[in-house]
Amino acid sequence: MLWLPEAVGRDPFALVGFLSANTSRLVFATGIANIYARDPMTMHALRMTLGELTGGRFVLGIGVSHAHLVAGVRKHVYGKPVSTMRAYLEAMKGKPYLAPAPPSEPPVVLAALRTRMLELAKELAHGAHPYLVPPEHTARARRILGPGPWLAPEQMVLRETDASKARAVARNQIKVYLGLPNYQNNLRWLGYGDDDFQNGGSDRLVDAIVCWGDEKAIASRVKAHLDAGADHVCIQPFRPDGQPGPDLRLLEALAPGRA
Repeated sequence: MLWLPEAVGRDPFALVGFLSANTSRLVFATGIANIYARDPMTMHALRMTLGELTGGRFVLGIGVSHAHLVAGVRKHVYGKPVSTMRAYLEAMKGKPYLAPAPPSEPPVVLAALRTRMLELAKELAHGAHPYLVPPEHTARARRILGPGPWLAPEQMVLRETDASKARAVARNQIKVYLGLPNYQNNLRWLGYGDDDFQNGGSDRLVDAIVCWGDEKAIASRVKAHLDAGADHVCIQPFRPDGQPGPDLRLLEALAPGRA
């Protein structure tokens, strides 16, 4: 399963259309599409269209993004996250779609971190896709969601066994997130405080968010999420040289059937 983000790069829906036409088994998910970028009717049409054209290999992940991106960059009014998402989901369900239907209803998962959004994911969606979270969050999210909804946390990983090098790369990758209220509030909910957000993150926080080490250590962290109640773990493999883009060799090493 390949998760595709939406921020300032390629449009994820166009990319899913292209990639799905050139693959036969890979499942695609948006992680996460911004609800402020499209109205509910357009989002519903995209969901159904890609569900059909991929032959059922599509999961729609949506979220409210962040105030500075919505109000500052997009110039939209940023509403209260939970009530805005509720209204959006309810509007999606009421919109007409007269093209051929997909073989099955494409799942919808929410970018949900804390109690109210997780409860909404349980009520009106198929589950949740939390980002920037340790296994402790996965356990807490599973208790809130209950046994039915899908839980697919994201886990940042780095194949580097030197602690100093690993933490330097990790801090450079996560520093942008540590200043955002959505993520800070969630980490405070998990017991982290002001000191943990200083200077790119404390060792305790960095090690909780980015799993660094060899393949065995990374597999162990993924298993910790699964043991805590995750149905699926999305890994984001950082390059050990700190450059942009995924570590493709690490993806190969962790591929199913390689262990």
